[in-house]
This record gives sequence, C-alpha cells and structure tokens, in this order.
Amino acid sequence: MDKLSNRFASIEQVTGQYLNRKSTDTVTNKGSISFEEILKQKQDVTGSSELKFSKHAAMRLEDRNINLSEEQNERLESGVRKASEKGIRESLVIVDSLAFIVNVPNKTVVTAMDRNESDDNVYTNIDGAVVM
Repeated sequence: MDKLSNRFASIEQVTGQYLNRKSTDTVTNKGSISFEEILKQKQDVTGSSELKFSKHAAMRLEDRNINLSEEQNERLESGVRKASEKGIRESLVIVDSLAFIVNVPNKTVVTAMDRNESDDNVYTNIDGAVVM
C-alpha cells in the first residue's frame, strides 16, 4: 500500500492483506487445467453419450413389442446426428418400418411407433425428418 496516497497498487494486495488469501496468480497456477479444457471435457462426455429413450418412448417400445437391433440403433443414432447437423430440433427419424420422434438437442427419443400404426402417416410437432 502506498502510505502517502492511501491507495493499493493491485487487487492482489487487498486480497492478501485483508482477506488473508493467497494471490490469484498462485491459485491459477495451481489449477493447471484451463476453463476451456474443462468445458471441452464436459462437452465430450455429454457429446459422446448415447441416445436416450424417454419413459414414454420406452413404454411404447414395450407395448408394441419393438426390439431394436444393434444395426437399427446405430442407424437411429446416425439419423439423429444428421438431424443435429442440419439444425433440426424435433425430428422424425424413420428406420426401416419404425418411426421415432426425437428431441435432437437432448438426444432423447420422445416416442416410437411402427409406421403402419400411425394415423394416416401424419406426424406433428416436428421441424424435420430423416429417413435412414
């Protein structure tokens, strides 16, 4: 502190003197990982997560005896990726004779049905479709 003008030269001096904390330089040096790196790690974890099925969709699959094969599941996930690349938020993804309504940003299947079961093949509340 400059005793003549009664001012501090930096916030670190105030922090060290009045709050009994170490300077911010010491704190940032101890944490060797940057915010950007942490953000990328979190995005990779959430980005790599597989497609989720809502309770409603899981019940529909069970009620309608729909069992996805590994290959169909991969095609469904691929369709969701394509929808995401195009900026679609609520997508109809058709895999073989199965139709899925997917919330693309959340990677969540909202409902599932056999295409033959849908009334007049009319799908509402979607802003895009992907046929796999």
